[in-house]
Amino acid sequence: MSTVYSATFIFAKGVFDDAFFALDAEIAALAKSIPGYLGEEAWENPATGLISNVYYWETLEALQTLIKHPAQVVRIYGDGGIAHPLGHHTGTGHCL
Repeated sequence: MSTVYSATFIFAKGVFDDAFFALDAEIAALAKSIPGYLGEEAWENPATGLISNVYYWETLEALQTLIKHPAQVVRIYGDGGIAHPLGHHTGTGHCL
């Protein structure tokens, strides 16, 4: 089995405004434009109300392209409203 790299965006279900949908679409378009893009999936946990979008790439360099992109979608996505699942990270929605 080969190595796959992913970026996961987790957000709490709520009322989504135009700004949210625009940012979500920007992230998806950017993810798909990076060479080595393999696909994406989404899931929802009804018990917690959390929704997750996961994007996959063939290489670490491809993932880093998303993280370092001038649009900085990774840095502005998280609002700190959800505790990091590993319990040690706070802030803007990325951890590397």
